[in-house]
Amino acid sequence: MTTIASSSIAGTAYTLRRLYFVRFGFAILWALVMFTTASKLGPLAVTLLVLYPLFDVAAAIVDARASRTTGSPVLLYVNIVVSLLTAVGVAIACASGIPAVLRVWGAWAVVAGLVQLIVGITRRTMGGQWPMIISGAISVLAGSSFIIGASAENPTLTNAAGYAIPGGVFFLISAIRLSRAAKEG
Repeated sequence: MTTIASSSIAGTAYTLRRLYFVRFGFAILWALVMFTTASKLGPLAVTLLVLYPLFDVAAAIVDARASRTTGSPVLLYVNIVVSLLTAVGVAIACASGIPAVLRVWGAWAVVAGLVQLIVGITRRTMGGQWPMIISGAISVLAGSSFIIGASAENPTLTNAAGYAIPGGVFFLISAIRLSRAAKEG
């Protein structure tokens, strides 16, 4: 590998590593607060539900900027649009109740999971991406379960809150695994 390519990968890995640590912290904090309000759609729950996809937008923007030198960020742009639409969709769905929120949240988890899975596969050579690949696949399954769970007799947002924890842990594992690639520049 050339020095320029190696330097580009190291720079991208360094930025992603930092981003993944931030995403881990945000996901865990968000889930802990969300668990306190998961049984109803009060102002705090609505705010948190809209905030999560907006945070994903910000993270995807940072990721896309960092990834320009190592590959096409097109899928990250797709994720930005999907997450923006989700924030709006969740805000609207909150007026209709938890089942509507779970359907929007589930659809977002499926699409965002597919994007994460594909991006992780394309970044395999960078290292630290297997946790992202696994997390993307789990997100697709979890999203499907949210959509199905919306039809339950008394649906709650507990599973949506719990969804953030494994995602956060996978970001932490990936950040740790990216350490070597970030230092190789």
